[in-house]
Amino acid sequence: MGQLLRLGDVIDRLSEFDSEDTVYASEPWTEKSEAVVAREPDDGGLPSDALHAGMKYFLEVGIANEVVQDWVASLNERPEPSAVCRRVIDYAINDA
Repeated sequence: MGQLLRLGDVIDRLSEFDSEDTVYASEPWTEKSEAVVAREPDDGGLPSDALHAGMKYFLEVGIANEVVQDWVASLNERPEPSAVCRRVIDYAINDA
């Protein structure tokens, strides 16, 4: 089973994960949602640990990283981690 983390921690540490991996998280998505980072199964669907924990697909790590990098580049200063998390959650809900 992948390590159980908080979604906010995953988003704060995106650069530590493989860009090919996927983030799965418990809804409703908040900074405190339980999350795992895992490789998507070859046959699609959810990894068994995410499925058994009742998690849903959130975003691929590579896409989440791009969202953060593009947003931060458009700002004058680096936002607080909680603001970055809210931005990525908003993207996952409305744009993914």
